[in-house]
Amino acid sequence: MFLKKILLSTIFIAFITSNSFSQKSTDEILKEAKIQANNEDKAIFIKFEASWCGWCHKMTKDMKAKETKIFFEDNYVIVPIVVKESAKNKKLENPGSTELLKKYNGDKAGLPFWVILDANMNVITNSYNDKNQNLGGPASPEEVNTFIKKLKKSAKNISENDIENIKKQFTLKN
Repeated sequence: MFLKKILLSTIFIAFITSNSFSQKSTDEILKEAKIQANNEDKAIFIKFEASWCGWCHKMTKDMKAKETKIFFEDNYVIVPIVVKESAKNKKLENPGSTELLKKYNGDKAGLPFWVILDANMNVITNSYNDKNQNLGGPASPEEVNTFIKKLKKSAKNISENDIENIKKQFTLKN
């Protein structure tokens, strides 16, 4: 009986541990995003990020701010993909994230790197500007204006009010 309890406890702990540290694979995430994007007539906004990345956290905060959240939720299926983690946080990465980042030519870019796809998984735009530099989390007036141009290409609906709210939220104040 005692051995049986130890065996069951060990199996239970192994199950909890493996499930608490395993992340969804990028294949699984994108499959779900494609279904949702088709069902809701939205584009897919993939944001590659890492726990150590301050700009990633700022961009997430800006996208979820009261003034901008509705715009992003109405137009995009937001897909955060964890990549480029430190050795101690590798367990946070989504399996396949490095390969997916490379597929979208973001492997040489800093984080955040983002790409916007249509519901059929075709690239609409990405976070590279005209100079082939990663906008990352846009913060300067020039970066935010470029970001807005890219949003205009991919959003089904963007109003002047949305544009003003994005400018106010994303632009760093000196």
